[in-house]
Amino acid sequence: MKLSVAIPESALSDESLKIDKTRKISVLARACAIFKIDTIYVYQEGRYNEDIDLLITIFKYLETPQFLRKRLFPKMNELKFAGVLQPLKIPSHVAPADANKIKTGDVREGVIISIKGKQFVDIGINEPIPFFGKENPGKRVTVQFKTGYPNFSVKEIQKNESPAYWGYAVKERANLFSLLTEWRGNIIITSRKGRTATKEQLAKYLNSDVPMLVVFGSPQKGVHEILGGKMKNVQNAKTLNFFPNQATETVRLEEALLGTLSIINAYSAS
Repeated sequence: MKLSVAIPESALSDESLKIDKTRKISVLARACAIFKIDTIYVYQEGRYNEDIDLLITIFKYLETPQFLRKRLFPKMNELKFAGVLQPLKIPSHVAPADANKIKTGDVREGVIISIKGKQFVDIGINEPIPFFGKENPGKRVTVQFKTGYPNFSVKEIQKNESPAYWGYAVKERANLFSLLTEWRGNIIITSRKGRTATKEQLAKYLNSDVPMLVVFGSPQKGVHEILGGKMKNVQNAKTLNFFPNQATETVRLEEALLGTLSIINAYSAS
């Protein structure tokens, strides 16, 4: 099951300091990596909110292997507090820098570079690998080794061709309704107004090969409030409550993400 999540641009509105916003994004990114999220959709709710740039930049930064970040991310204000971010340590990040250990079939992330008019890929081993493809310098690519040490050769592949989880994509959407109407798959809307999320309620989704999107509201508004009267036009959606009998007035987004994905993961594994 390919699982994606949708979160609002106002996800950070309950934090006032940029360092705290940065820490919160780190927690959200870790939760998405733990549960192998395919795509994080950040949807707008109305007027421009500068937090959306912070969200998207740090999500992408965290998903990028450490050895490629200097090439792909110049100094910018959004990364002022990057030092507090917790690493994801997903398979695409945990890669040996020792060239001797690379063998045929290994998959690595890299960046296309140009040397004397020829294209190479930098995969973090201080040895550029010849690259034959149509990508331009500066483009991030996923490559698989056709031959390992010492005569390296690679081919470009898609992320989903990797045998292990290879990270999430990050996409921005103008509004939630357009995302839901364009979505080709099942939708779960998280809300305390929904039915309790039981294994029976989730069975249809867990036993399907169709992609699933889990939608979260903002600190100020639930999904139903954000959609308003358009809610009735959303197809293939089920509203579920993953926190029945909650004692707190609200459930924070980072808590909702971890809790919801934990339940979905546990039921899908049983």
